[in-house]
Amino acid sequence: MRTGTIVLACCALIASPNAQAKANAAAVPLAAPAVKQRMIVLSDIEADPDDTQSFIRLFLYASEIDLEGLIATTSVHMRTAIHPDSIRRIIQGYAQVHPNLLKHEAGFPTPDRLRSLVRDGQPGYGMATVGAGKDTPGSRLIVEALERPDPRPLWISVWGGANTLAQALHAIRETRSPDTARRLIAKLRVYTISDQDDAGAWIRKSFPDLFYIVSPGGYGAGTWTGIHTLIDGADNRTISNAWLRDNIQQGHGPLGALYPDVSYDMEGDTPAYLSLIPNGLSDPEHPDWGGWGGRYELYTPPVATTDPSGFSGVTIVPETRPIWTNAIDTYTPQVARAYGRTEGPGERQIKDFRAGIWRWRDDFQNDFAARMAWTTRPFAQANHAPVVHLAHPDRLTVKSGQRFVLSAVNSTDPDGDSLSFQWFHYAEIGHWQTGIANGIAANIHTVDFTAPTVTEPREAHFIVRVNDKGDPPLSRYERVIVTITP
Repeated sequence: MRTGTIVLACCALIASPNAQAKANAAAVPLAAPAVKQRMIVLSDIEADPDDTQSFIRLFLYASEIDLEGLIATTSVHMRTAIHPDSIRRIIQGYAQVHPNLLKHEAGFPTPDRLRSLVRDGQPGYGMATVGAGKDTPGSRLIVEALERPDPRPLWISVWGGANTLAQALHAIRETRSPDTARRLIAKLRVYTISDQDDAGAWIRKSFPDLFYIVSPGGYGAGTWTGIHTLIDGADNRTISNAWLRDNIQQGHGPLGALYPDVSYDMEGDTPAYLSLIPNGLSDPEHPDWGGWGGRYELYTPPVATTDPSGFSGVTIVPETRPIWTNAIDTYTPQVARAYGRTEGPGERQIKDFRAGIWRWRDDFQNDFAARMAWTTRPFAQANHAPVVHLAHPDRLTVKSGQRFVLSAVNSTDPDGDSLSFQWFHYAEIGHWQTGIANGIAANIHTVDFTAPTVTEPREAHFIVRVNDKGDPPLSRYERVIVTITP
């Protein structure tokens, strides 16, 4: 034991799983999360094949998110038509694989349940179809969901135009008391894929207290584009057409067969719900903490930073109040090594507003592939994510200059797979934004760090990424928030 080290866990060695562990894995479905995020989708499906792609992925996580509405909408790219039947067509594909999904995880809703959630949104473009007497089945569903006696927030995941949400908010403001309206609106959490009609700007201005995540302006300024943009000098194979063919589209059952080829870009709408998947990494109430859907900070973005001359088709107007929007991350991709330490930092450091998605992209793509395999394979022939167990609380307090130990030694894998570990200080989060290096290799289950010297309490976030060696390899995480005191 080193002098001055705070030992927070008694660490035992993880025994290597025996070779038969996976073959002998019990074919018992995993439990669904005890608490799920509520979500309603607004989609301009058929404006671009990527909405269909995003729905197919979403339904593979329908055991982990409480879906409460699937609303067909318009957008700047499809102003006069909505296509609820296209959502129903995907649900029909889901119906064919639903029994097999239940072999892997409990909680997948029945196809009839999903069909009951499909609604028509506003039939025309933007704010011209919002106002008195313009309620639609979709806008009414949003209001009904807000009025349920459910204490959880309600997420509105907007993949096209936001005018159906605008109509719901208009109805609440005009027909409920001010106190009731404030209470209902306080339950809303909105994530829109840029602005795809003129309703987004109206909503943000008219309801200044509404929790709203968006990259306004041209699509070139969209954090969400990190799901499909190429990382210069990096391995981009998990977003390639060949990868989609081999892991999603071909030989993966009727739901995978419905996944369309990329026409513009792959799954631009998916980041609007990725951070709601309970993987141990993100806290949806804290977009600045980061997650599979990106990282966002609360401020009023100047128009000049929003790609004002870029493509979107929507007039860009100055923001009138702080919103959750683009945050810049700096990260260095890890590189696998053939000998010695299994991986280490590469030579290239990336600093970009899309890096908050790029750093996790291989992980969530592999997760997608594994879940698609669930649609056709028995439990013992598919991979399932590891379970991360910290050997100490997830919030700790240490003194300046003290060495402290973090451990995920008790982590397990439901298939008996061997596990790998990676610890890092997420420097952009919290009150200490100078990197804190660990004292030994970062890729073992138990690591130590030395707290920097501070003159007032500071908070630092540490992430452990645990991935298995299954096919494909899957990752889960835990976050430890360390308060450093003088």
